[in-house]
Amino acid sequence: MYMTQCLQRTLQQNPDHLATIFGERRQSYRQFGERVARLAGALQNMGMEVGDRVGMLALNSDRYLEYIMGVWWGGGVLNPVNIRWSVPEIVYSLDDCTTDILIVDEHFASLAEGIRETARHAPRFIYAGEDQTPVGMLDYEQLIAQAVPVEDAGRGGDDLACVMYTGGTTGFPKGVMQSHLNLWSACMPRMVDMPPIRDGRLLHVAPLFHVAGMARALIQFMAGESHVVVSGFDAQAVLQVIERERITETLLVPTMILALLADPDFERHDLRSLKRLTYGASPSAGEMVEQVLARLPDLELSHSYGLTEACPVVSSNLPWNHTPEARKSGLSRSVGRGGLGVNVKIVDPQGQEVPRGTVGEIIVRGPNIMQGYWNKPEETAKALRDGWLYTGDGAYMDEQGYLFIVDRLKDMIVTGGENVYSAEVENALARHPAVALAAVIGIPHERWGEAVHAVVVCKPGAEVDAEQLRLYCREFIAGYKCPKSIEFRDALPLSAAGKVLKRELRK
Repeated sequence: MYMTQCLQRTLQQNPDHLATIFGERRQSYRQFGERVARLAGALQNMGMEVGDRVGMLALNSDRYLEYIMGVWWGGGVLNPVNIRWSVPEIVYSLDDCTTDILIVDEHFASLAEGIRETARHAPRFIYAGEDQTPVGMLDYEQLIAQAVPVEDAGRGGDDLACVMYTGGTTGFPKGVMQSHLNLWSACMPRMVDMPPIRDGRLLHVAPLFHVAGMARALIQFMAGESHVVVSGFDAQAVLQVIERERITETLLVPTMILALLADPDFERHDLRSLKRLTYGASPSAGEMVEQVLARLPDLELSHSYGLTEACPVVSSNLPWNHTPEARKSGLSRSVGRGGLGVNVKIVDPQGQEVPRGTVGEIIVRGPNIMQGYWNKPEETAKALRDGWLYTGDGAYMDEQGYLFIVDRLKDMIVTGGENVYSAEVENALARHPAVALAAVIGIPHERWGEAVHAVVVCKPGAEVDAEQLRLYCREFIAGYKCPKSIEFRDALPLSAAGKVLKRELRK
């Protein structure tokens, strides 16, 4: 169970198969494998030893995929850097796990000076961009050209594979330690539930520094199939690439999907090659599902729920729960059932399992669960108890084992002594034909303690006022759950993974 084995296998069995497409660059697995082995050699020449961390601060590209495999091939450990972070946040993550080498592209090369000046131990920079290499950095292509290919280090099992830093919503970011076994154990059950499409082309839009994007890339490597990469999300560009490259599958978050549907040229693009769409990062996507299937009725939809600490998948809601019958029953609003090898329970604050249909905290156990947080024993002890990962996510489980997310427990709103879960209110708002996106938070209230507050983004050209939305919500949820106040915005603040940043809304 070492993650480079899948590349070894494809190099042996199908080396001339297309590996990557990025813009005009295309390479076979034979070419990709050669570059990976040379990159590993170059990193070793720079002093990377077994277990050393190597970071990358860059947009998606074919070179990002080479970084993932090349560091492992050379025996190192990945530290993919969040592109949304400020220099102090980046420096904290590099210093925290002693990252000595940092690969940057042209979009983030300007941050190097600030990183050098403030890091306790400044990393050496490799420039993997398209422009001229800045002074003081090593050139990525030159390093590969000059290096001698090395043998695969073959690290696996419980050996550390990644330190992936969480967003730091409650303080400094935490470095989630993921082993090769953790990653393998997360990817394999997903391949059993959803076998990769033969001769498929996966479009990478979700950021590869994020665990969801990286895990989906690993599944494609394990299948020996083709990767098509775009640097970031742009609705028009994504539609063009799907049509031009005959994309068969992609992973998107609901905000991206809604942007594609809203593009005025959507109907003009031939999207018939697209067979499967996986979405995540939002528990309330019921209305979006209806919109997608109305436009692309033959598309297979799959919803995944997970977190970095689970590498990442906990549960999946598979295509058969997106049929018209399943959508009428409400199953399409579930995040599915626990995957193979993953035990899931809903518990009360004392850690006791609650009856089906009762809201509690999701806890998870399995070989995919992280080793812990880097250099944070107290935080690790809080998250991992008696072999179970306490997720902090509130949900209930029905009699068939389907999970329904209601909220982050810390985001639950208590108004007048009643518990209100934001996902339930967001689902009601999302049903309105004028609403594109909605986020619900609690704000201070003198009488009720907290009041339900909604932030709404309307569809282009659509109009609705706050009172109309409040009355509409009362058709689906109790009066005390309906928003006491509603504000309208052009956009919601999003993380790099496409999740709504509710802490920003509270500010």
